[in-house]
Amino acid sequence: MSTENERALEDGIVTDLTGRMTYGSYLALDQLLTAQHPVSTPEHHDEMLFIIQHQTTELWLKQLLHELSSARRLLASDDLREALKRVARIKKIQDVMTQQWSILATLTPTEYAQFRGSLGSSSGFQSVQYRAVEFALGNKNEKMLSVFRDHPANLALLTAEWEKPTLYDEFLRYASRRGLPVPAEILDRDVHEPYRETPELVPAIREIYVNPQQHWDLYEACEDLVDLEDNFQFWRFRHLKTVSRTIGMKIGTGGSSGVGFLQRALELTFFPELYTVRTEIGG
Repeated sequence: MSTENERALEDGIVTDLTGRMTYGSYLALDQLLTAQHPVSTPEHHDEMLFIIQHQTTELWLKQLLHELSSARRLLASDDLREALKRVARIKKIQDVMTQQWSILATLTPTEYAQFRGSLGSSSGFQSVQYRAVEFALGNKNEKMLSVFRDHPANLALLTAEWEKPTLYDEFLRYASRRGLPVPAEILDRDVHEPYRETPELVPAIREIYVNPQQHWDLYEACEDLVDLEDNFQFWRFRHLKTVSRTIGMKIGTGGSSGVGFLQRALELTFFPELYTVRTEIGG
């Protein structure tokens, strides 16, 4: 038999997998790859893409929450360098999540219309992990808890995030311990509330930017946080444009105004003083 264009198996490669941990068992692929259940009848070809797009996004959101939780713990223990390693990974994940929209954008309005009606009231608005990420970054909204009142596990997850300090809270507490004049009203704020801009904080942020050599690690941290927020806004924008491209100005499946509702999310901010300070630097 010809072996042209065939790679021989090396002698050391394990081929008897009986009783061993395998790639598939470690990753629970039997469960993962059978978790796609199209509901259109007859099943529409493009519904599989729609499902996998959202499932992979949820997996990345789970990893984002994992990294954000770790970053906050590290900041609380004064380990800025390791915390920024977590933020660096978060930024890479955000890049992947944003690029994913280009795949869903291959779904034309005609194709989506053929199975959209089968989705009922299901909507990305109901993603508890997305809301948890927003909470972790500062866009808390107690009213969102009621959306998950009929799902105890989701409600517990989001409630726990609602009760925690945000990433910015932990960074500002760390900066205060480093001697920066962070206002007491920020250090003692009610973390259940959304983070709101405090003009009195801007001088402390300005000190970091005006004297970067003296505060180099804090200076890098501020820019990493700006990267993170920019990336999140890029993701929101690509979401908006993909929805606009696919359904135009239709009402969302979950009952929102659709594009208009997504547009208003672009007005939300996580780290407002890191942007305000730019107006005060230089001439």
